Amino acid sequence: MSAAESAVLPEIESVWFVEATYAPDAAETRVPFRAAHLARIVELKEAGVIVEAGAFPDVSASIVLLRAPSEESAIDVCREDIYMKNGVWVEIRARPFGRVVG
Repeated sequence: MSAAESAVLPEIESVWFVEATYAPDAAETRVPFRAAHLARIVELKEAGVIVEAGAFPDVSASIVLLRAPSEESAIDVCREDIYMKNGVWVEIRARPFGRVVG
């Protein structure tokens, strides 16, 4: 690749793609914890830890893109979530993800 070609390529940021699977009854069990969960997501976005977060409408899983130094650190961020602590989420998986910046 020439210097001219590489100069036009966007930056790729290494982040973690985290999938948190909901419990089968999560549509009901998440209700008392939802406000605290969402407030924490906003707090972590404002701090630059979370890039993006959201859930599938069928309440099967949440997806979180986050900045962390390791897979374990990325999973730990989600383990500390009120959803995980209260059984709303039942499984967390993390994979490295190349986020296009710009």
